[in-house]
Amino acid sequence: MRIEPGASGVAKLSVTGSDTAIAHRSGDVPVLSTPRIVALVEEASIEAVADHLPAGYTTVGSAVQLTHLAPVAEGAHVTAEAVLDSIEGRRLIFKVTVNDDRGLVAAGYLTRVAVDRDRFLDKVRG
Repeated sequence: MRIEPGASGVAKLSVTGSDTAIAHRSGDVPVLSTPRIVALVEEASIEAVADHLPAGYTTVGSAVQLTHLAPVAEGAHVTAEAVLDSIEGRRLIFKVTVNDDRGLVAAGYLTRVAVDRDRFLDKVRG
């Protein structure tokens, strides 16, 4: 892999009803859900390394350490950023943040593993 620490990616979201805790069954309030935040930082991490992976390779999620710090209402806009912090073999560890116009919404670390897509799918199929 020719991926270097510091590679970064961004993902943006305008929060709708389908992004809320109610929609994701992770709570009963109409605010941006933690599961949707996790998906957003994963999207940003994929963006960070997509152009740096060898042909036939992808990344799969492995671990999430995230602190959800502030609520975000429907209609608000959030931006997730993932910065590749370190590489441990095939494991790519990203520092992730999510912000809205009021400040920090969530922060933490996300680990993804680089895999050969075909070999990975062969294992899934048994």
